[in-house]
Amino acid sequence: MTPKIVPLKKKKLVGLSTEMSLVDNRTSELWKNFRQRSSKIVNRSSDDFISLQEYPANYFQEFSPIAKYVKWACVEVEDFNSVPEGMNRLILDGGLFAVFNYKGSAQNVASFFQYIYGEWIPNSDYNLDNRPHFEVLGAKYKNNDPNSEEEVWIPIQEK
Repeated sequence: MTPKIVPLKKKKLVGLSTEMSLVDNRTSELWKNFRQRSSKIVNRSSDDFISLQEYPANYFQEFSPIAKYVKWACVEVEDFNSVPEGMNRLILDGGLFAVFNYKGSAQNVASFFQYIYGEWIPNSDYNLDNRPHFEVLGAKYKNNDPNSEEEVWIPIQEK
């Protein structure tokens, strides 16, 4: 499983966020709330949805399933001129990303991420960078379907 290495430009995102951990996973609740309100975002720059994680600086070095991080359910927008009430703005800084394609349901994703963080990164020419990680949920994404497809964007920097 070889990723594409992609330089990404800064993006403007609008959505909802919440703090959680792997043990206290509130992803379903977050996405349910966001999906109900996402039609109010009028200046989207694509039809894709973005699931984004902001991890603390030492999250992967001192990994614990109870460690907190911030998860976003969001979309890319042209500008911040008409952000719906109660939604938040986020600027995703540009940089280098390893982009993996994932096909399958959420229940099989653990081994996929174990490969990325446990094998691919240590054996690559890159280190993990301390920027948000995200998934692009495009036209082929089907929630909890074994044929679902999404792009997984991992922030990297050259060793």
